[in-house]
Amino acid sequence: MSALWLSDKPLVLASKSMVRRTMIEAAGIPVEVHVAEIDERAVEAQAGAETPEDVALMLAQRKAEAVSKIVPGRLVVGADQTLAAGRTRFTKPTDRASARRQLQELRGKPHQLHSGVALARDGKVIYAVCDSARLVMRNFSEEFLDSYLDAAGASVCDSVGGYQLERVGIQLFQEIDGDHNTILGLPLFSLLIALREAGALKD
Repeated sequence: MSALWLSDKPLVLASKSMVRRTMIEAAGIPVEVHVAEIDERAVEAQAGAETPEDVALMLAQRKAEAVSKIVPGRLVVGADQTLAAGRTRFTKPTDRASARRQLQELRGKPHQLHSGVALARDGKVIYAVCDSARLVMRNFSEEFLDSYLDAAGASVCDSVGGYQLERVGIQLFQEIDGDHNTILGLPLFSLLIALREAGALKD
């Protein structure tokens, strides 16, 4: 266990995201993964006209709640992210063609990433917050877009937006305003505050 971590068991991450796991472990927190079995599209449909921020937070809470019910007494973190450009909300591309269409729509325009995080224990959320970042894609050429899709490969389907900022996706942008951790999908500072308040991290 980490010298900073006070619990006798690792933090449970209700996500299969290696990026989120790496971020938490890099902060000195031991992690155990239990992927939440929820229908994200059904949750989004249920949210209806809710804001993208509310949807991200709702998904994070549902994931944390679901997993915390099967690991009694453990602290469970759930996280999710939504992307919106104006009133249009985007989801993960399903293939190269849908990623291409999405990136063409976002090209040359600003959009917002909303990252929700929730901490739960025994089926109850004890902390939840959403943080947002604003990004502007540059007006890249069709030739560049083809080359980007070739370079990114199947990873374009791994994240909302069709890009991963920590990889070649950084080349899509001309302006970024917001916390880097939030952009990667986890408001890490907020999570650390919640874990300290829960008595799981040294203060």
